[in-house]
Amino acid sequence: MRTVRMPQTDWPISSIGFGAWAIADPRTWGDQDEGAALAAVQASVDEGVNFFDTAPMYGDGLSERLLGRALKDVRNRVLIASKVPPAATSAARVRAACEQSLKNLETDRIDLYQVHWPNRRAPVAETLGALDALQAEGKIRAYGVCNFGTRDLGPALKPKRFAVVSNQLAYNLLFRAIEFEILPFCARQRIGVFCYSPLAMGLLTGKFASADAVPPGRARTRHFAGERPEARHGEAGAEAETFEAIQRIDRICRELGEPMSHVALSWLLAQRGVTAVVVGARSAYQARRNARAGNLVLPHGVADALAAATEPLKRRLGPNADLWQSEAESRIR
Repeated sequence: MRTVRMPQTDWPISSIGFGAWAIADPRTWGDQDEGAALAAVQASVDEGVNFFDTAPMYGDGLSERLLGRALKDVRNRVLIASKVPPAATSAARVRAACEQSLKNLETDRIDLYQVHWPNRRAPVAETLGALDALQAEGKIRAYGVCNFGTRDLGPALKPKRFAVVSNQLAYNLLFRAIEFEILPFCARQRIGVFCYSPLAMGLLTGKFASADAVPPGRARTRHFAGERPEARHGEAGAEAETFEAIQRIDRICRELGEPMSHVALSWLLAQRGVTAVVVGARSAYQARRNARAGNLVLPHGVADALAAATEPLKRRLGPNADLWQSEAESRIR
């Protein structure tokens, strides 16, 4: 497993991280066998993955509890990231949320504690000040944000005492919104970018032949029509463009002789400013496949060909980096 240095730290982290949302949210991902979830985490450790990302929102703490159990015996070999819940960004609530996550994870520190979503009802300086205090106490080792655009990141960086080391965002071959502004900004500021939804909720595995084959819980992103049962963006979507792009990607992958999922992950890791990808796994088999994708290096010209194949979809979806909300209602700004 290739490792990279976490920006502003001396931590070597695996280029492929384990995303623990999929093991604890049956509404989106389907029922999960607990034994399979624990086996997926163990398989990731065995393959050299040392970065594990979770959040209290994933299964109302279940994801954290499962991860805590699975990693207890290897705690000193791995890095655990969790998140401040969106409604808990006041100073007092940040502390209470951190204590609960520590309990769930059965650990005495969280390596990377991230603000899950911007909450503009609480001043960002208050939230980051609370994280500073937790870091000074050793309860967290570093802190970052998730889903922050440049307008929210700017004020977070102005006070020189705040050391935001990372920003976690939706980014994949089918959703390239952060390329317009956020990714270059983070690169200039030496803020690491972690990519969530790197396989576009399964679309980049090739398992869905058409938009109608995608389950409602996954067909609520802006790729799909706003009339979909669980969609809330109200936009026309881009179903035709999305599946045309998938077909073009598939042709490139067939010529390479590599699985689409491996190629999609490798493409992300080749992008300037990307630190690592956070990818979910629900079984040991999936975890092993994901981890091994981190060692694939795309031949010369392939990354550019993949970018060209998805450029029409990139233009259609535009710079709104919120995967689920319209431009007018975007939570990322």
